Amino acid sequence: MPRIHLLPDALINQIAAGEVVERPASLVKELVENALDAGARAVAVTLEQGGVRRVRVQDDGHGIAREELALAVMRHATSKLHTAEDLERIATMGFRGEALAAIASVCRLTITSRAQGSEHAWRFDAVSGELAPAALESGTVIDCADLYYNTPARRKFLKSESTEYAHCEEALRRVALSRPEVAFALSHNARSVLHLKPGTPEERLAALLGETFIERSRAVEAEAGPARLFGRVIEPRHADQSRPPQYWFVNGRFVRDRMLTQALRQAYADVLHGSRQPAFALFLTIDPALVDVNVHPAKIEVRFRDSQAVFRFVLDAVRRALAPSRIALEAPEETDRRGSPESLGTAPLPQQPSLPYPSRSGAPASRPAPYPASPPRAPAGSRLHDADAGSRLHDAAAETAYLAFARSALAPTREADGTSAVRPVAESTEKGSPEIPALPAATSTDDALAPPPLGYALAQLHGIYLLAQNAAGLVLVDIHAAHERILYEGLKEAWDRTPSVQRLLVPLVLAVDAREYAAWEEHRETLERLGFDVGALGPEQLAVRSAPSLLAQGALEPLVRALLHELSELPQSLAVESFRDKILATMACHGAVRANRPLTLPEMNALLRAMERTERSDQCNHGRPTWVQLSLTELDRLFLRGR
Repeated sequence: MPRIHLLPDALINQIAAGEVVERPASLVKELVENALDAGARAVAVTLEQGGVRRVRVQDDGHGIAREELALAVMRHATSKLHTAEDLERIATMGFRGEALAAIASVCRLTITSRAQGSEHAWRFDAVSGELAPAALESGTVIDCADLYYNTPARRKFLKSESTEYAHCEEALRRVALSRPEVAFALSHNARSVLHLKPGTPEERLAALLGETFIERSRAVEAEAGPARLFGRVIEPRHADQSRPPQYWFVNGRFVRDRMLTQALRQAYADVLHGSRQPAFALFLTIDPALVDVNVHPAKIEVRFRDSQAVFRFVLDAVRRALAPSRIALEAPEETDRRGSPESLGTAPLPQQPSLPYPSRSGAPASRPAPYPASPPRAPAGSRLHDADAGSRLHDAAAETAYLAFARSALAPTREADGTSAVRPVAESTEKGSPEIPALPAATSTDDALAPPPLGYALAQLHGIYLLAQNAAGLVLVDIHAAHERILYEGLKEAWDRTPSVQRLLVPLVLAVDAREYAAWEEHRETLERLGFDVGALGPEQLAVRSAPSLLAQGALEPLVRALLHELSELPQSLAVESFRDKILATMACHGAVRANRPLTLPEMNALLRAMERTERSDQCNHGRPTWVQLSLTELDRLFLRGR
């Protein structure tokens, strides 16, 4: 019968090494983190054969005293913990005292170190136990040779040299991202690969992730109580389907945490299209007493004391960073190489606004305004719809036109018999105007004089796209997608207050099945909160008596059926609050202006102004872009001008 016995120390260390030392990259991570805990300001990593032949880490930290060198490779020997209270407030990268013991059990380990104030350095051989004088100016050098030399079975599981090197480099990059004030160097097979100087977090991000990432990302900065979040997240339009760089750091430690990842995904939920993935580098600092890092052998997972509060904090911070549209963040950034910004004009907007055409010399050319009083009409039968250019938009007209647009642009396509599918509606039951997002007035004289970022409308193409001219060139807008985002943001703002509704003169009667009827019974209060007054006429009929003012003139039957379907799919364990965005997105999609609905020029200009004032207006609710910019430089390139 097998008898219970104590394992020898060597075997215990090798078992621990199976958890701590997974591959050469594990050595890099543990040794570099030890160097940082020792106060290093410069760390150099040398690799041979992907780290399998050798991993050497040198730092300029405070070093290890001669009498502590042999102790350093013993299990549970550490200088970072003293009491149980220290374990509850871990502020160092390492703390268990297991790494060096585990590493020494699977490779030929030597430590050369010179403690501050010592006359010279000492070298300790962990295999032989020999301690001898050595030459070293300051700090510590740890040399790990022949990984898994004594456990050949584990060595067989290592990958190719290039693969193992890639993992080592990534391990160093993660640490370097979190400590921009420390210099790092990496060489592989006697070739210098990486050299990072001390700098700011922004400089370190640019050095490791590239200037392109900085240009295409947005800064995140938020603070609440003991928590602070900073870093950068990619703009939704630049996300792609490849495997982008994604880095989460908690108190300077790279982690993989499902809750943090879910918060980020939810922040991107209605601005990211399809299977695209965002690139990001985010740093969360929090009181060490509120996070437990002692939950994984490699310390790559954490547990928060109040995970819901952290989730909400991260979600709100990233959402705020993504909220401003590109229109709000950027003035027209490319003003055409043929003229200076001044040549683009800052004259007061007349009743017929125009942007002067810049001449080749840079001065405004004496050329007709881009919107002539009597523009040429498209040929008969053409699908290029040019709205009436005789009526030009100014501030008052923009307000009036947009309110009219928001009410009338929802009108569906006419039925075959020429009648409208929309029932007549009565006046709003609420006092005042219906709940239409208003266009705020210009906040200053400069705002009133400056050309708007999206410029002015030129025409409507195939009833789908809006063409506009701004200071940089040509703007193309997907009308349905843009209006969908405007409605969606308006519905989100109205969610927490009583929505303005319009009562139907003739109730809309729907024949429903058992599933739709059950969804109405269960979620009647939710429908009322959304602005719908729906009652039962029988077990198979529902009557819609009122609808939100934003959507009342649209095709209500498919909208109500879509809402009932969405609500019937709602899991019972999931609160309606968490399902809110999907419901409102469905309403916005059904309420947005459809293709082939001709718009007048004031309506098109009003849509552009609304886009400029709407958060996240660069993408629709499904993550598709709502507008693109073609600069004059790009247009010249298409036509080979200047060649």
